[in-house]
Amino acid sequence: MLHQLSICDYAIVDQLELSIDQGMTVITGETGAGKSIMLDALGLAIGDRADSGCVRSGSARAEIRACFDITYCEAARQWLLAHDLLMDDNECILRRVITKEGRSRGYINGTPSPLADLRALGELLIDIHSQHEHQSLLKKYTHRVLLDGFAGTTALAASVACIARDYNTVQKELDKLLSQKQHQEARIQLLSYQLQELEQLSLTDGEITRLESDHRQLTNATAILETCHQIGQICSDNESGNVLQQLSRCVNQLSELSLSHPAISQSIDMLASAQIQVEEAIGEINHFVDHFDTDLDQLQSIEERLGIVYELARKHRIQPDELLDKQQALAHELEKIQCHDEITSELESRLETLYQQYHEQAEKLSHQRHKAALTLEKAISARMKQLGMPKGLLRVSLTPLLSKPVVEGGQEEIEFLVTTNPGQPPLPLAKVASGGELSRISLAIQVTAAQTSHIPTLVFDEVDVGIGGGTAEVVGNMLREIGKEGQVLCVTHQPQVASKANHHLHVNKKLSNTASNTEITVLLGDYRIQEVARMLGGIEVTRSTLAHAREMLGA
Repeated sequence: MLHQLSICDYAIVDQLELSIDQGMTVITGETGAGKSIMLDALGLAIGDRADSGCVRSGSARAEIRACFDITYCEAARQWLLAHDLLMDDNECILRRVITKEGRSRGYINGTPSPLADLRALGELLIDIHSQHEHQSLLKKYTHRVLLDGFAGTTALAASVACIARDYNTVQKELDKLLSQKQHQEARIQLLSYQLQELEQLSLTDGEITRLESDHRQLTNATAILETCHQIGQICSDNESGNVLQQLSRCVNQLSELSLSHPAISQSIDMLASAQIQVEEAIGEINHFVDHFDTDLDQLQSIEERLGIVYELARKHRIQPDELLDKQQALAHELEKIQCHDEITSELESRLETLYQQYHEQAEKLSHQRHKAALTLEKAISARMKQLGMPKGLLRVSLTPLLSKPVVEGGQEEIEFLVTTNPGQPPLPLAKVASGGELSRISLAIQVTAAQTSHIPTLVFDEVDVGIGGGTAEVVGNMLREIGKEGQVLCVTHQPQVASKANHHLHVNKKLSNTASNTEITVLLGDYRIQEVARMLGGIEVTRSTLAHAREMLGA
């Protein structure tokens, strides 16, 4: 259960440290004092969306910290254990930080965690019922969720939904394959022809680079040989003067100087080395010329080969060096299409297995839903009578889906039908209940669902709007009864509800010339009597309202 809530710089709260006990705790105060701030902050701690507007004016960030005792919440313990976040002292701390720029961070037991994890864990720790919940009660989806929660079949319903999603995914894949079948023969023919062209080409890795290099060499054969001849002439063959002769003359002249100086010695060595390098270069050029192939037939063969390569590349709209990759891709696609029948068979087998699994689990779910529906009808109808609707009855309609489709919700359509007057047949809520009746019906459903909830902390945010008198007292008794087995937090304007609580928190907004701040205090003794009297009597608290408040609390 929630045993401590800390709020810092959130909305109009400067600093708040609040300890919360087991049982029923009510939160009261004037309208606009900020009663819902605590619950909104609690919602942020369990992963609700936030924006920068929630940060207190003048502050850099807002921070909310909620501490839970999970000693008796096995579901939360197992979740933390599975995510390696369980602490030894059976305490769970959820922390949320929101900056004024709108950035948000969440932490579970000190470890940074995504908001999805805060929400998943928060759903196991707190169940929040709001005054607007009756609006969602008009949706059939809500009816199914409530029935599964009451029947204890939430996990089974999730399994059925998961199988249905898998089934529909496989069905789409199979339908896609079957629809493509009529176009596959033409595609196979085209792929086979294209692949045959590439296979006949027998292109090897790096062949195009080699062919283009040989083509450039053969095309420029005359220029290449002429250049080599000219270099030979310059270096050694020219009788009137060549590079080797000039280098030799330079070496001789420097040697004749008989000058013992490092610079001269190094110059002689370098010129001699250059002479050797030139001789070796001339030898390499002569070897190249002697073995140079100027076969024009080979040139024609290379041009024909490159012509075929370039034409295929243009046909496939790719670069020539991508042809081998294209060949592999075509072969893979052809193989995949030719395996169509095998893949289709596998999908059909998988579909049949999922179909059997679905109907097996869905029938089990239907049986448990029908069994629980009768109990839920009686429980909610009894609560409706207690809430001032003596002729009120609720029926849970489970209409089988005749075509037995594989859908996530199961094999039946679930809808809550209500009658509030004798002789009137049960009809959908939207067609029967007025605003006040819908609020009380919603409260009856929420209280009934809460009694079967395994969540340790239940929050009711002004769910008693639109009721009063004896009905409000009944609501107070109901919430106190639920609180005996766990923890109930209730924001209320009803003195009848407030008087039934085990603990009473009062919200007050203090104003100054520069700022406003919300404070929450624990009310005991005469202070609690004063607050209940205020709720009874309005602006002026009289002796009679004080006496009435004292009597209510004494009861």
